[in-house]
Amino acid sequence: MSTQPDPAPLLIACALGIEHLALRTSERGGADGPVTILRTGMGPKAAERSVTRVLADPALAGAAVLATGFCAGLAPGMHPGDLVVAEETRDPRGTTECVATELLVKELVRVVPGRTVHTGPLTGSDHVVRGQERSDLLATGAIAVDMESAATLLSAVRAGERPVAAVRVVVDAPEHELVRIGTVRGGISAFRVLRSVLPAFFEWHRSLLLPRR
Repeated sequence: MSTQPDPAPLLIACALGIEHLALRTSERGGADGPVTILRTGMGPKAAERSVTRVLADPALAGAAVLATGFCAGLAPGMHPGDLVVAEETRDPRGTTECVATELLVKELVRVVPGRTVHTGPLTGSDHVVRGQERSDLLATGAIAVDMESAATLLSAVRAGERPVAAVRVVVDAPEHELVRIGTVRGGISAFRVLRSVLPAFFEWHRSLLLPRR
């Protein structure tokens, strides 16, 4: 009797306790293979340390990595609760291409109907971006900014060849600025959206496991 190989694992990384809570309290059924939800801590250095440490575990060899959580939208017309699917992540150290973004968009439209999904470059920062700096980042072509996605994906691919992606929920936008990016006030819709997205992540992961023709 032949044995099937164990399904590849999925690592979902977020930074904040409130993001981790949203993901942990959502429906976990439907995953193919083991799923780890990692809270990295805030900022690119914390993300790099946490992701590098966790991926050193042989049990996560070849794991797909998806960065998620909240972000600041850069483009006019973005609203809290909108979704951002990164085509690539950027920071001063380089650019990381994301995998199967079209499938993520399709699945997010299905599981969170009525929410706007934006696609484009997601840029990294080591601080909360405001005012003119936000406009400057928009001018580079980026559509959103957060502090961990770029560091998470770059650390993931440096640890070994693997599929990576980033999906963020807008909690802060040009016309809807929060006093602090990590606050929940004014971002309840974003929290609810983040609670709903895991099935789309699992479908993305499942597609990566299918044999290629």
